[in-house]
Formats: sequence, C-alpha cells, structure tokens
Amino acid sequence: MLTKLCQTVFGRDAEALRAARTAAEVDADLVELRLDFMERPDAAAALQGRRKPAIVTCRPLREGGLFDGAEEERLRILEDAHAHGAEFIDLEWDVAAGAGLMDARRGRGVIVSRHVFDGTPATVTGMVDSLRASGAEVAKLAVMTERVSDLRSLLQAARADGSSVLIGMGSAGIATRVLAGRFGSRWTYAGDGVAPGQIAASRLLREYHFRRIRPDAAVFSLIGRPVASSLSPAMHNAGFAALGLNAVYVPFETRDLDDLRALANEIGLHGASVTIPFKQDVLALVDEVAPTAAAAGAVNTIAVRDGRWIGSNTDADGFIEPLRARLPDLRGLRAVILGAGGAARGVGLALRREGARVGISARRADAARQAAHAIGAEAVEWPARSQSWDLLINATPLGSRAQPGTPYDGVFGGSLVYDLVYDPDPTELMRAATDAGCGVIGGLAMLVAQAERQFEIWTGQRPPAGLFAEAAASARRGRG
Repeated sequence: MLTKLCQTVFGRDAEALRAARTAAEVDADLVELRLDFMERPDAAAALQGRRKPAIVTCRPLREGGLFDGAEEERLRILEDAHAHGAEFIDLEWDVAAGAGLMDARRGRGVIVSRHVFDGTPATVTGMVDSLRASGAEVAKLAVMTERVSDLRSLLQAARADGSSVLIGMGSAGIATRVLAGRFGSRWTYAGDGVAPGQIAASRLLREYHFRRIRPDAAVFSLIGRPVASSLSPAMHNAGFAALGLNAVYVPFETRDLDDLRALANEIGLHGASVTIPFKQDVLALVDEVAPTAAAAGAVNTIAVRDGRWIGSNTDADGFIEPLRARLPDLRGLRAVILGAGGAARGVGLALRREGARVGISARRADAARQAAHAIGAEAVEWPARSQSWDLLINATPLGSRAQPGTPYDGVFGGSLVYDLVYDPDPTELMRAATDAGCGVIGGLAMLVAQAERQFEIWTGQRPPAGLFAEAAASARRGRG
C-alpha cells in the first residue's frame, strides 16, 4: 500500500486557512490544520466545508508551535475540534495521558506526538514504543537529524503496522519524508516549511514522483553536504518514471559517513551519487574502484552489485561533453583549474586526455601541488595570472548559494570560463567573465551530462534525450 500524503496548512484567520486547505485538498490525501497559526484559533470554522480528512493541531511553544496561551484554553480548542467531527486530533506526549480526549475517542483518531529539536536521541526506539503505549491510534516522533546514523536510528524504530509516523527534521531528514513507507510512516507531511526540512507537496509529487514510490522500490541516493537543494533527484526520478522503473532517488545529507554502509544494507540502496565533501573520503568504503576514479582519487558514483560497492567517476565525461561542443579541439589548450579536490582532479584528467596543458591553482599551495602531482599536471600560483590560461575552470563550491562569493578576482585574459557551480545560474564568476568579454559555460550542463552517465551505470539504459535537462530546468523554475 502506498503511503498517504498529508499537507500542512495554516492561516491567520479562518478564511485564509480554509483557502489554503481547499488548495491543498487537490493533491493531498488528508490535511493538517495548524490552528496555532490563527490569531483566534477556531476549530469549527477551520473544519467547515472540508473535502478531505483533517488532522487538527494546536501546537504549543514548547513543542515548536506558536500557541502561547493557557494550556486549558489550548485543550479546549482541541475538544471543540472533537465535537465538530475532526478525523484526527494531535495531542502532545506530555498531556495525552491526562487529556479527556483520549478517553472520549478511545484512542481512535488520536495522534500522540513528540518533537526533539536538539538532535536524535539514542533512545529513539524506546520513545516510539512509549508513544505507542499511550493508547493513541498513531504515534508521531520527530527528531532533528544531521547524519545517516540518525536516519538509521529512525529506521530501526519503524513498524510496518501503520501505527506511527517517524520524521527526521532538518535537511538531513528529507529521506524520511520521501521514503516514509520505508520508515513505517502511515503518512508523510508536506508543506511550505512549517517544520524544519519540510518540503512542498508540489515538489514531492514533481521531483520525487511520490505517488509511484512502492514499498519495494530500489533506493538510490545523493550523499554530501549540503544537498537539500540539489537538482539530481528531479533528474533521476524523471528517468525512473520515464522508463517505468521501480526506483526512487533521495538525498542523504550528512556530516560524516559513519554507518553509511549499514544504513544502505537496511534501506535497500542500489546506488549513489557522491558530492562535496565526500568524493575522496568515500574511497575507503567501496570494494572496487574503476580506473578513472582511481586516477582522479575521487568517487562520484557508487553501484551496488551483489552487496559489493563499485566506485566510479563520471565527472570527466560530464565535464568534457559541454566543453567539446564549444571547443572541438582541446589539444594545446592552456587550462587552469581553481581548486584541488576530487572534482578538480577529475576534470584535470579529462583535459589531459584531450591534450590540454593543465594547471592546478589553490589557496593552499601544498594542496595544489599534491593534486597536480596526482594527475600529472602543474601547480600554478594563486590567484592564477590572467596571461596563464585560455580556459579557466572553477572546481570549488565558492560562488554557490551555500558559499557565496567568487573564486577569482583577477583579469580575464583567456577566452572561456567554465564554472562547475550550477546554483545560482549565472554565478558571480560567470557574470564577471561575461562582462569582460569571455565566453562562459555553467555547471548545469556538466551536472546533466554526468548524471546521464550515472543513470546508465545503474540501470544499463540511457535516459530519454533531453529529459534530464528539462527535469532540472523545471525543478529550478518550481523553486523560484
């Protein structure tokens, strides 16, 4: 059975809340009415005219809500929701036992919820079991997640009987919202960021194709930090849908790689993309490394076959394809790469194979020398001199939304600048290069090309031509 979609709605008054509810009912299976956002919470008005089942919530400040009045008044509001036929009422864990609502409803349609905002406790399973023992129909636990090990704690607390909802809050918990069925959740919550890490229903449906995620779907992931705004899920999930594959792609944002293989085994991981800052660290976790990845000293693609992790690198193919469209012959081209990480090594190797002369420029001279030595390139000074390059490549995260700025403030003496950052587009570096009369290539072209190659490695099939580019562009438009 597919997991239901619950959309959280709110408004300052009954009219605004009902308008939001009506819009949400188009896509949602049920709606959560957050009365604590109302200036004067009114359960009867909020429930009036609903077309889908409703959860009535009036969350107090102590549990992350906005209601700051007397507890007696808050419970009276929830009792009024019961009197007006609310299908579900959300009670906080610390008042459920003493609330008359539990007895009045005999637990039916009662959600007992608990929110932990300072991390994922070691006692997650015990907490969930305690909530279940309250007599409520649904036990809901939401904890702040930062690592894949936190996701594993939630996964181990999952039950397949539909008696709970388990949520990882924050960017690292998106997988619990998309793969809600894997985490034993009766439904998943969507909305406009009402809770940390919550994503819009439109994004769940368009980018993750939530309605087609079956309980036995093959799981693919994006491992890195930050990855919550990545366009990769939109591309790969579009590919799975177009080819009718029973698979889903989700981000695993994490501070470290601890417990990654254990979680992968338990959740059914079939493959993964790897991005900053783990392209080199993940080498220690794979069982086999393809020659291109070994030469680059970095893995950006993992395929899981018969329990073995095979690491490869599609950055080179993804990088060269858009470049070749602009410069068919790269022999003798002077290229300077800003950065000394896995991406810099990968594109440096690709350029050397095409006959280009490659220089590595990094703020840390020792890092530049090490990366240059690894790929047979030359370490050049930072910042790179304008006379030293025909092609300038930014292989650092500087200039992205997560790390605003520019990696280069020198003169643009060459003819082409290639920024591997794809969000925003154009970047500050690309704007400066354009103003100076240089041609530019943005990172989206590389992202699409390398993702197409990853998809082929995992599935043995190429995605339909142009599909990934359109999916990425659509996702970007949808996010504004």
